[in-house]
Amino acid sequence: MLENKKTNMTNAKNSNEVNLNETLKKLEVISSWFDSQREVDVEEGLKKVKEGAELIKASKERLSEIENEFEEVKKGMADDGD
Repeated sequence: MLENKKTNMTNAKNSNEVNLNETLKKLEVISSWFDSQREVDVEEGLKKVKEGAELIKASKERLSEIENEFEEVKKGMADDGD
């Protein structure tokens, strides 16, 4: 149980460090790699797919955090207006 909390804290910290622009660039590189291959090395392809999946997951988490931050700012602005 303690290990899960530690992992969740690490994931939360990592998602705050995710730079969406950099992540998109990395995903473009992975996509270009697949496009440029005449015959895909299955092992290398699997590594690329796993990397892409992790990047997508981290990006989704970060986007959710950003959305929550925007909602907090919006709520704060509405509260200030009352």
